[in-house]
Amino acid sequence: MEHTQTYDGSTALGEDGSTAADGNRLVGSDRVLAVLKQLARYPEGVGLEELTRVVASPKPTVHRALGALRRAGLADQGARGRYVLGDEFLRMAFAHHEARPEQVRLQPVLEALAHRFGETAHYAVLDGREIVYRAKVDPPTGAVRLTSTIGGRNPAHTTAVGKLLLAGRLGGEDEVAAWIGDRPLERRTARSSGTAAVLHQELVVTRERGYGLDDQENETGVNCLALPVYPTSPTVPSGAVSVSALAYRTPLAALVDALDEIRALLGPLGEPYT
Repeated sequence: MEHTQTYDGSTALGEDGSTAADGNRLVGSDRVLAVLKQLARYPEGVGLEELTRVVASPKPTVHRALGALRRAGLADQGARGRYVLGDEFLRMAFAHHEARPEQVRLQPVLEALAHRFGETAHYAVLDGREIVYRAKVDPPTGAVRLTSTIGGRNPAHTTAVGKLLLAGRLGGEDEVAAWIGDRPLERRTARSSGTAAVLHQELVVTRERGYGLDDQENETGVNCLALPVYPTSPTVPSGAVSVSALAYRTPLAALVDALDEIRALLGPLGEPYT
């Protein structure tokens, strides 16, 4: 079956679960969800004209989708006619995030790491070709901080968390090549992995040492060390905790030297159990 690609590359499904069959047109609930996702990109609001252009659907179609979202409390329209995410959506999102068992259990660990190193601590999970940040704690002091956000994403192959989690899922170079597929690896910096062979070798080393490293591969001037955590499964890590540091302030070697201390701060959450 030929799948239709939506504006962001995902497969568009019809209201009955089938794929759309006419170009790139979004149909049914996919259209409403596409509008909802775009609203999240405009915290100060967006007008109907611009939203129509971004979603690439007719204005009446986008207007109906906005109407459905407004009736559900998931979108609001301000006095200037600009649309924003609704309070009900935000309430649900924050309530769900705060109720995540792993986030609640890992928060004290992230706070301890941020305080100890004076750098940013993250908890992130693997989602396809990307990692998603589920929790973040900035250092208590320091004028320069990272721009990462909860819910934000980065390529898995350029991050310490991503490489650590991929190392547990991809074995041989053929599996790495299959994971990459026909989409080339994005090179965020000159140090990023660009081929299946290079990434495979990095995953082999990561698997052997038991922790992930990012030596300015995702962002110039920022390095990172990541360790797996097991808050929801006795044997499979749900994600990884990382310390992301400004290289001039905390060199990567300093994080590696503090590996035992980081493991101690993770405590039982950093160890599989039976």
